[in-house]
Amino acid sequence: MSRPTRRFPARLAVVLALALTGTACGGSGGGGVVHATPGSAGVHDPYFPKAGNGGYDVSHYALTLDYTPDTRRLTGRAVITARATQDLSAFDLDLAGLHVDSVTVEGRKAAFSRAGQELTVRPHDALAKGETYRTTVRYSGVPRTLTDPDDSEEGWLPTADGAVGLGEPVGSMAWFPCDNHPSDKATYDLTVTVPEGLQAVSNGELTEQHTEHGRTAYTWHTPQPMASYLATVDIGHFTISRTTGPHGLPIVSAVDPTQAEAGKKAVAKISDIIGWEEYNFGPFPFSSTGAIIDRPHDSGFALETQNRPFFHGAPDTAHLVHELAHEWYGDSVTPKSWRDMWLNEGFATYAEWLYDEDHGGDTAQQIFMDYYKGDDESIWAFPPAKPSSAAHISDSPVYERGAMVLHKIRQKVGDDTFYDIIQGWAAAHRHGTASTADFTAYVEKAAPGKDFKEIWKDWLYGDGKPDHP
Repeated sequence: MSRPTRRFPARLAVVLALALTGTACGGSGGGGVVHATPGSAGVHDPYFPKAGNGGYDVSHYALTLDYTPDTRRLTGRAVITARATQDLSAFDLDLAGLHVDSVTVEGRKAAFSRAGQELTVRPHDALAKGETYRTTVRYSGVPRTLTDPDDSEEGWLPTADGAVGLGEPVGSMAWFPCDNHPSDKATYDLTVTVPEGLQAVSNGELTEQHTEHGRTAYTWHTPQPMASYLATVDIGHFTISRTTGPHGLPIVSAVDPTQAEAGKKAVAKISDIIGWEEYNFGPFPFSSTGAIIDRPHDSGFALETQNRPFFHGAPDTAHLVHELAHEWYGDSVTPKSWRDMWLNEGFATYAEWLYDEDHGGDTAQQIFMDYYKGDDESIWAFPPAKPSSAAHISDSPVYERGAMVLHKIRQKVGDDTFYDIIQGWAAAHRHGTASTADFTAYVEKAAPGKDFKEIWKDWLYGDGKPDHP
């Protein structure tokens, strides 16, 4: 995907035209805020510069969706509660495709315009810095499947018996308007209405289900903050299981009937894996867990959707360990930008190594040396903390070499301090966001007297293969 160009001139032209004619907002929009200005379109992420928006912080999304698989038509209403972080005359939301039927801010009709993925909203009255406000967007249409820079597909994916919404890195804007960047997390309520006989599975906990006039509505509540790329809804035929894990943790899983036998075996492993991960990483950060297991060809990847990861086909133990580890590293502690992706994938990959080590497999040291001595040169293509482009944020250096960085830290500080570090890191940034600089500073503070300069220089930020393992 080519790097998008900013559209300030066109967007400002629309805003000025509306201000002069008054046709869309019915007033001056001043609201007594003399120096109000538009929020930025994009937060200048190094790989996805148009993702997210400036000028506000979202606290809650209330999404009401109605979907019919036969027509692939989606009707939606998004009520977005946010706080202005500056005096705002206008602000943007990310929405790819779909038709916007209306927009209101605090119950009053608002002017809006579209330019690419940007939905620009101009409220009737300007918003003062610190003001909490609600924006309601009504929209409809056939949601898009988006193609990532690495040619994988995300967004809204039609399946054999329904559809699934998958968001990493920017696909969530294909099915709801949002501040589509991991730096802005919020709680969610999601109600999905589908033809009777289908289920709709999402994040958090199911709080209500009712059927009327041949359609069934499912309401899911996510009480802990969640980045937009971790939101999901999977519509189709599922067998739903409900069990409990460590400390009575609810485990709610949905398995496509075609994956019944293998899926049941995978779901049965979740409690023990969560118990092992709690021992190593600290208390589970969310109010429920589980898995969504769909058909192998419904998507091309698994994803750590919050609470219950999504799998394309029944996962093996390694994939379960990896995606569930993301509940700590990625979902609870979320990267501030997509440059910090290794804080997700390096940690989850190293979780696989640790699990093998604790369950009769190769030690983490053996796995580390296998990669170092191996003939796969792709692992040294770029440093974990500096992916070469948006097309490569999910490549081997982010995963395996990211895990090698963690192993080098373990070698430097020893096991006791290492586990203090990874548990303390998860606790210190629980339900928040963090950068690579935050992590390196945390490690140095947790192990005073240790010199990490070589690790940062050669393993985390250095080009090529380090001279010594």
